[in-house]
Amino acid sequence: QLQLVESGGGLVQPGGPLRLPCATPGSILSSNIKGWYRQAPGKGRELVATITSGGTPEYADSVEGRFTLSKDNAKNTVSLEMHNLKPEDTAVYYCNAYQWRQYYWGQGTQVTVSS
Repeated sequence: QLQLVESGGGLVQPGGPLRLPCATPGSILSSNIKGWYRQAPGKGRELVATITSGGTPEYADSVEGRFTLSKDNAKNTVSLEMHNLKPEDTAVYYCNAYQWRQYYWGQGTQVTVSS
């Protein structure tokens, strides 16, 4: 059973927005979602946004001011809201959770920023 499911990816023009929800259809608690990562073609996986142990979000310098984490407790989702997207934001985006002393990843959702 999938524990984390990302959605919302697609093709968007530069400057446009996208919202990527991370859902927890299995036994993972949405409160244990730790953040979002991305992997561009030919590159390693990099941290985009994370929720610190104090509950505050932190963002990579490359997305600061453009990306925001948001929680929907009713839907048990943590979403990455992206604005003013740039071609260099093109990547597969993954959410990440820590529960039962191990990390869990979703299958990812492709975001392509192109005109």
